[in-house]
Amino acid sequence: MEQMPSDDIRTEQARKLATICYALYAISCIIGITAIAAIIINYLKRDDVAGTWVASHFEWQIKTFWYTLVGAFVSWLLMFILIGFPMLLAVGVWAIYRIVKGWLALNDGKAVDASKLI
Repeated sequence: MEQMPSDDIRTEQARKLATICYALYAISCIIGITAIAAIIINYLKRDDVAGTWVASHFEWQIKTFWYTLVGAFVSWLLMFILIGFPMLLAVGVWAIYRIVKGWLALNDGKAVDASKLI
């Protein structure tokens, strides 16, 4: 019979996964493609982290990914009227802010309020 991991072990595993995802999102600010690996991990492991305080980080990361993607898409559409350039910059700064804020909270052992955009 398979034994379920204790809550401490499960939380620590979830924390390590969230750290990997934050790193992949941070690297994506330079490379771009690593965010795809991170979002896949977020969705595949979402149920595994449910019930831990780390689950809030997975929700935070998922929302950061999708809002950044939508913001970048809208910015690119608006490039022809020049408003897209500052919008793209703002979206990039916002994404970096979310990555840093979430990663610092994870490092401090704190949940994040995934319902907030800032």
